[in-house]
Amino acid sequence: MTLWQSRLSSPPADALLAFTESLSFDRKLWRFDIQGSRAHVLGLTRAKLLTEEESATLLEALDTVYAELESSKFEFQPSDEDIHTAVERRVTELVGDVGAKLHSGRSRNDQIATDLRLYARSAIEAIAHGVVDFLSMIADVAESAGDAVMPGYTHTQRAQPVPIGHYLLAHGWALRRDLDRLLATYARMDVSPLGAGALAGTTLAIDPEFTATELGFAGAFLNSFDAVSDRDFVVEILFNVALLGVHLSRFAEEIVMFTTEEFGFFRLDDAYSTGSSMLPQKKNPDIAELARGKTGRYIGNLISLLVTLKGTPLTYNRDLQEDKEPLFDSVEQMIRELVAFQGMVSTMTFDYERLRQAASSEYLQAIDIAEYLVTNGVPFRRAHGVAAGLVRDSLERRVPLRELVGAHPQLGEEAMSLIEADAAVRRRSASGGASIDSVTSQLKRYRQELHELRGVVASLTAEEESTA
Repeated sequence: MTLWQSRLSSPPADALLAFTESLSFDRKLWRFDIQGSRAHVLGLTRAKLLTEEESATLLEALDTVYAELESSKFEFQPSDEDIHTAVERRVTELVGDVGAKLHSGRSRNDQIATDLRLYARSAIEAIAHGVVDFLSMIADVAESAGDAVMPGYTHTQRAQPVPIGHYLLAHGWALRRDLDRLLATYARMDVSPLGAGALAGTTLAIDPEFTATELGFAGAFLNSFDAVSDRDFVVEILFNVALLGVHLSRFAEEIVMFTTEEFGFFRLDDAYSTGSSMLPQKKNPDIAELARGKTGRYIGNLISLLVTLKGTPLTYNRDLQEDKEPLFDSVEQMIRELVAFQGMVSTMTFDYERLRQAASSEYLQAIDIAEYLVTNGVPFRRAHGVAAGLVRDSLERRVPLRELVGAHPQLGEEAMSLIEADAAVRRRSASGGASIDSVTSQLKRYRQELHELRGVVASLTAEEESTA
């Protein structure tokens, strides 16, 4: 029998139950449902709505249900619409009428909102740990690259030589911002909705601030309507995962491109590559390709929930059942992706000589020629025209650019030294630029921030453990 069937004169149709059930996916929330129920029992006891004996009985029953679910011995029944129904039904089987008191002062509306926030906290903590580990790996790989250079690209055309570490840290800073967003979402969603009831609270003397503290939330809801209808935090997590996926996808695209025979800049370890079922010579970058592919999935999950929410009035509507599957999917896929992607990059090797040769094209120093003229008082637009003319002349006449620079009356022998990749990299000494010294300073700052962020993420784990 469902929790709501007593209101109706006939049993629900099988088609209704088949279409509206959520147990097939919300059973993932069982740990959080029991965690929330334990706090609710303590709140009912504090409000004198349960005796100490009844409280102990219910808590022991919840422990039993927890053990059954953890060991996969829990037997779900056809009448279990969702994980909340299943837990309450089993508790009542174990302790009889005392179990029927478990739902006093509580609705499935504030119950699921609480479960979902507890899950979301845990999800952010897991993803944040994965991002921190990834950021640390980036720092290690960047440092190991030392002074080695590679070509930087705009419009997928070689543009300027840069240290490999500068390239890698660019991906690191993007993911560092992703981590900032995850932590900000955690802080915003750190509010307990338990006690909001169906939509307007309850006449029973429960204390939402008490249960919020029991569950490790920073505070309790201020508006019961908002508490049961708010899914902003789910949208934020889906957005954070989608943007994190976009950043990883951009990195993945470069890995796919740079590991081709045509580029040959990077080489993937065999353990993080696949072969072909037909072509014996193939070594495929499947992790990188799937990282690109799954990004569309993350974006789709975000869009699906936004579209669901835009048409739902206050407060709770059954449409909100559609918030879970996108969230579960994006979180679980991203946790796996971070581990696989980190392994791929940490074991990846660089063909330093091929990268150096690609970065040594004398045309990549054309901007240095223009800036040399600028330092000698030539307006930039005129200097740009001189450098561009020399490049065009070199290509058309098949004469080395270095020779043309040496023969130019405004340039000469001194400017010829600019036509070297190492010289160009050394000269870009402005803060945040691509000189070796700047990258060394950048890496130091990056590691300092990473150390601080690791402490913040570790504190999330401590909070989770203290309320488990």
